[in-house]
Amino acid sequence: MITNDTIAAISTAYGTAGIAVIRISGQIAIQEFNKIFKGRNLEKVKSHTVHYGHIIDEDGQFLDEVMVTVLKAPKTFTTEDMVEVSTHGGILIVQKVLQRILTLDIRLAEPGEFSERAYLSGRIDLVEAESIMDFIHAKNEQALKIASLGIQKETSQLIKNLRSELLTIIAQIEVNIDYPEYDDAVVMSKEIIYPEVIQLIDKMKVVLKESEKNQLIKEGIKTVIVGKPNVGKSSLLNALLNEEKAIVTDIEGTTRDTIESYINIAGVTLNLIDTAGIRETKDFVEKIGVDRSMKALHSADLILLVLDQSKQLSLEDKKLLDITKDYQRIIIGNKADLKNKLGIDEVVSISALNKTGLKDLENAILKKLSLENIDTRDMNYLSNARHIQKVRDALTALSNVLESINLDMPVDVYAIDLTEAWKLLGQILGEYYQDDLLNELFSKFCLGK
Repeated sequence: MITNDTIAAISTAYGTAGIAVIRISGQIAIQEFNKIFKGRNLEKVKSHTVHYGHIIDEDGQFLDEVMVTVLKAPKTFTTEDMVEVSTHGGILIVQKVLQRILTLDIRLAEPGEFSERAYLSGRIDLVEAESIMDFIHAKNEQALKIASLGIQKETSQLIKNLRSELLTIIAQIEVNIDYPEYDDAVVMSKEIIYPEVIQLIDKMKVVLKESEKNQLIKEGIKTVIVGKPNVGKSSLLNALLNEEKAIVTDIEGTTRDTIESYINIAGVTLNLIDTAGIRETKDFVEKIGVDRSMKALHSADLILLVLDQSKQLSLEDKKLLDITKDYQRIIIGNKADLKNKLGIDEVVSISALNKTGLKDLENAILKKLSLENIDTRDMNYLSNARHIQKVRDALTALSNVLESINLDMPVDVYAIDLTEAWKLLGQILGEYYQDDLLNELFSKFCLGK
């Protein structure tokens, strides 16, 4: 529900800087702020103009020198009157200016409340709103591009096009049911509906597949390095990071706990996790590390299984090969400067010590994730877990339509699941929402956003 009160919050990061920005939005934003501004009468200035002046305290004394941007409804982010105050960027002065603003008929905004107001007023849809935060938190260039498409409404249009195709089928079925006397109406039979639904399912499967790739790009790929003790896992981590992140010794079991770090390859962020060597052990502390390694392995998006290619496969190696066989994995043969005795195919040979073969490994990672040629890839797909789940649910609804057709159910039954799919896609855009969903989504936003 859109409220009539006026809100304010600091929109820039906390800390010392050249300037800080305080954002105010609401029906009385301009007239209220004008009470503490010494300069031009802000109620009489044109919209989208910037003005120099001073903020005065309760005693009418100078508080800060500011630049004030006046933005008048409806052409603002929230569609309400807005004031953006650029103050000096000191920690204390920004707080004092905000406190002065809050002495007016203005309250402190909740996290994400500006974006929530923009959504509720129809200025943006939920995809755009969530893309704003993705834009702010982007970890790499590709994630930034994905978020940018969301902000520019390109991603929303993708969903709208699918909904439009669904609506065309639903409308034709409803016309047949409600107005059978219309001679020029297309009689919707299962022979017509079936191929159209198949075509929609194929399109949505592509959207789902590409969106899952986008999700990996945006959130980073949880990449777990596993192997038995002393095969070079920590050396590989250090080589990929090009720094001495993990302690490396010739003593087995040196790594007792998981070590996490991040690298960026070709625009893709890998959340690297170096694990303790996996083996049977009676050492209590080492056993905790092994258990954590197994837990990390089972939640990985990608597994880098490191083997010592200078030695034949041990029982521990074979066990790890079996454990990881159903996961997305790349088998790495370390110590490429020595003779390969592994006797298995599809091994990427590297030398973590000499830092050779790392480019081949990076290429293998991109190929395994189907993210090669990422710079030319179409990024206009979803990347949000909530959105992706709605596409999965919509696909289930369309599969139900095919099942109804195969069972020779009446045509009007098909419309039920078709409408459900249409509504589910609408939930991505926020056309069907619940208050608790909005509260959860926008509470994750920054104050002032």
